Amino acid sequence: MGIKIAVIKESGAQERRVALVPSVVPRIAKLGCDLLLEASAGEASSYPDASYQNVSIQADRVAMLGAADVVLAVEPPALDVVRAMKPGAILVSFLYGRNNVELTKALRDGKITAFAMEQIPRISRAQAMDALSSQATLAGYYAVLLGSVSMPKILPMMTTAVGSLRAAQVLVMGLGVAGLQALATARRLGAVTEGYDVRPETRDEARSLGAKFVETGVDATGQGGYARELTAEEKAKVRAVLTDHIAKADLIITTAAVPGRKAPRLIDAEQIAKMKPGAVIVDMGAEGGGNCEGTQAGETVRVGPTTLIGPVNLPSRLAEQASELYSKNILNLLEQIIKDGKVTLDMTDEVIAKTLATHDGVITAEPVREAVEGPSSGQPAAPVAAPSASPTPKG
Repeated sequence: MGIKIAVIKESGAQERRVALVPSVVPRIAKLGCDLLLEASAGEASSYPDASYQNVSIQADRVAMLGAADVVLAVEPPALDVVRAMKPGAILVSFLYGRNNVELTKALRDGKITAFAMEQIPRISRAQAMDALSSQATLAGYYAVLLGSVSMPKILPMMTTAVGSLRAAQVLVMGLGVAGLQALATARRLGAVTEGYDVRPETRDEARSLGAKFVETGVDATGQGGYARELTAEEKAKVRAVLTDHIAKADLIITTAAVPGRKAPRLIDAEQIAKMKPGAVIVDMGAEGGGNCEGTQAGETVRVGPTTLIGPVNLPSRLAEQASELYSKNILNLLEQIIKDGKVTLDMTDEVIAKTLATHDGVITAEPVREAVEGPSSGQPAAPVAAPSASPTPKG
């Protein structure tokens, strides 16, 4: 018998993705795995049960989980999912352990080996496993479409029999994966684009997409592909430059977010009040509290002259292809941990070591362990600066 891999149906109210798509099934099967799929798990992503070949469709979730050696999911699973898994089984999903303390404890106490997809290291070898980047690419694309249909004007310049319509001004703040995709999409749709990031090395990337780069004179390059926190003086300098650009924009996309942490504030109420009547902001940091003052997660609100949109789970709105990319990310991770039909965990492998969240009754990710169990040896936890921008894209 091969390794049993189970795929659960997501239960989140706004979650339509699935962790396995039909096209990836043969490649996982080649690893020496038998695949179990909870009934209708892929339907919301346009993958009905009938589209899965050589997969056992399971109506009994608890029995499926109890038999599984590996469980695949998208969102952090509910506690009942973890409690139904057998000790020593493997879970692969997004976890955000610092924000999901009870889930992390359940994984630890159940001796579940959990791989957190948000912890995939941002190194060249792990690009094909980087689920944050794959999902952010689609989110950045969709954010522009969402903003454009909320504007009282069109994005491209258009010449008509009675005169020309000017192209819209689009400003993207935060030039990580999502931000660069937003810039590219807005440009393709005909807008005049500007990009801003506190990391000046993103200047060339913005310009390569036909956008102007907003120069502030502040360099906030940090570690791990994220930006460091700005000083009060730096924030004031940046704000003075950005206020003028914000006031001129017809559409702003803000993308500054770091998984599991509060989103940094990029635009305040005073700046919003100076925007054009009819201007729109799509705040992609809404789930982390918002990049903009007044953002309400999951809501569209009117703040002064501006429509402020706070979308949540944007990749789920493109569930078919978001699931496809995520499924391939998981496949590439599974290829690192399943060798010759057996689970083999090489703890010296950087990808495995850094992605692992819990193993054999221990919380292995140190920042997560400190959040759940407190600092070790009575020593205070080291402070972590809140990054100010989305991850730098790789490749």
